[in-house]
Order: sequence, then structure tokens, then C-alpha cells
Amino acid sequence: MAEVPDLTAEQVAYFMGIALAEAKRAEEIGEVPIGAVIVKNGQIIATGSNRRETDQETSSHAELIAINHANEELGTWRLENTALFVTLEPCLMCAGAIINARIPLVYYGAKDQKAGAVSSLYTVFDDDRLNHQVKTYVGVRAEESKQLLKDFFQGIRAKKKAEKQAKKAAENAEND
Repeated sequence: MAEVPDLTAEQVAYFMGIALAEAKRAEEIGEVPIGAVIVKNGQIIATGSNRRETDQETSSHAELIAINHANEELGTWRLENTALFVTLEPCLMCAGAIINARIPLVYYGAKDQKAGAVSSLYTVFDDDRLNHQVKTYVGVRAEESKQLLKDFFQGIRAKKKAEKQAKKAAENAEND
């Protein structure tokens, strides 16, 4: 496994804070609030936030966008000696990309009980049959990540409820 220098607790909190800011950026454009940051030698080399609805592309996940930016920044597909910070546990697609990019270290916030491929539904990073394993740190600023997601989905449900009530009120007014 490639060497990645240990990060201090302050650095970990800081980089996850940047990932949270990326998640908020996604939310501002109506996307599920998930953000990602890739760090090398203590410096941010790439960021990404969810853009599936905006781009209308299945693969526009925060992690994949950050990976693509890091590939461009470094001029290589191999992201050895890097660390990825992401606000939500990676899905199977993103976990596969992380493995294939050779990212040795992942920090993530909230677990994803519906699609998580690191510790919730699957443990892909621990599969020694694969040519690359990933060290993970789970639960970094998890409450903030969870709250962003919770607020986002509550907002969507409230909007749908209000639309349903408005439609019903319009139908009742028509019938009067």
C-alpha cells in the first residue's frame, strides 16, 4: 500500500469541513448534499459535490467528480499517496473508482444504510481478493453530515406535501 502521512485531528476536521462546504454547495443547486475532497501532501488537490440532477449523469457523484479533478491536476489516474474525505459512505460505484484510482485512505462522515459499500451493506475496501485495499476512518463529523442529509430530505418531503395540499385545495375550489 502507498504511504500516506498521518494527518492530525485538526487536519482531518478541517478537510472534512471543506467536504461539508462542498455538500452545502450541492444542496444550494438542489442536489443531495454530499461533498468530497482529495488531499495530497497536506494540500487539497481536488473537490467535488453531487451533480447527478444538474448533469443528468448517473456517475456525477461527489467522489467521482473529485477523482476526475485530481486525475487532471496530477496528470495521472493513479492517486497514490492521497486521502479522500467524503460526507457520506461511498456507494459501490464510488468504492470501485476509489480502489481503481489507488486511493489508499478514505475518511467519511455518515454511514449509508441503503447504498454504503464500505461498512454498511458491503465491505469492499476490506476484500483482500482485490488488488488494492483502502484504509478507512468512519464517522468523521458524522452528525453534521447526517443533519445536512436529514434537513435536505425533510425539505423535499415538506415541499411535496405542500404541493399535494395546494393541488387538493385547487380541486376543492373548482368543485365549489
